Amino acid sequence: MSSNRIHINDVSPRDGLQNQSIYVPVEGKLALIEALVGAGVRQIEATSFVSPKAVPQMADADILFQRLPRDEEVQYSALVPNLKGLQRAIAAGAREIAVVLSATETMNQRNLGMSLDRTLEVCAETIVAAKAAGLRTKAYIAVAFECPFEGSVPPEQALALAAKMHDAGVDQIVVADTIGAAAPSQVGALMREFVQNYGCEHVAAHLHDTRAMALANAFAAIEAGVRRFDSSAGGLGGCPFAPGAAGNLATEDIVLMAEMCGFHTGVSLEKLMEAVAIAETHTQQALGGRSRAWLDRYLRKGSKPIHHAT
Repeated sequence: MSSNRIHINDVSPRDGLQNQSIYVPVEGKLALIEALVGAGVRQIEATSFVSPKAVPQMADADILFQRLPRDEEVQYSALVPNLKGLQRAIAAGAREIAVVLSATETMNQRNLGMSLDRTLEVCAETIVAAKAAGLRTKAYIAVAFECPFEGSVPPEQALALAAKMHDAGVDQIVVADTIGAAAPSQVGALMREFVQNYGCEHVAAHLHDTRAMALANAFAAIEAGVRRFDSSAGGLGGCPFAPGAAGNLATEDIVLMAEMCGFHTGVSLEKLMEAVAIAETHTQQALGGRSRAWLDRYLRKGSKPIHHAT
């Protein structure tokens, strides 16, 4: 994998929409996904096969996945909580799934209604079954830095859980600052260990902007060797089971920063902002990362794409 390429996995259709009070129908979700594909995003977290009672926004997962725009260059992933969710995902045509393992006992109880040990077992068996079915797999280590219920999480705790997922055969480990509580120094230190242990091609970062640190944390992760990031168009997002979890790292922010620092993302900022506008329409709220005001002015002027050598 080229060290000059930053790979973006836009999670706005799933993580971005799951906690919205206004229900976004299938057509709206498809419009957002089509706009992301048109902008050059090649990895998209499309939905989750979870209980409709727990997450009503994802009740249409089976229908949505079957209607996704087909493009051989685009990888769609779906979050699944267990084997039942995996079976639904496979039936809908998913080729990549993700499981979520929180780093603390209480967060697993609140998120999945299971103990940490039981969640470990369920995640491992789901990964094994998905691999046997020929699917790509991801494992999220949620609240890897701080838990809203138990406070700071020791780095060795997140590393130990990741090792369990690696032993189960997972393809990629995603380290999540679920409530946006981490500082760049923490992110840099922990992500450096993950990259050293598993290689940059098997590690990704998922960051939230609760304390206005998401972009700084992304840069710290890049310096630590991370080249894969979750982000959300317009910064849309938040976790219904994690109090205080604000929006995700905005896709437009990390794309702009990466391009200005000499990295290549393959994402068009102009077309990406069209996706943000679609998300605004369907969620009925103003969106946009920290670069939104500048990007609006920049794009109105018809400026050329930004490329700066490091």
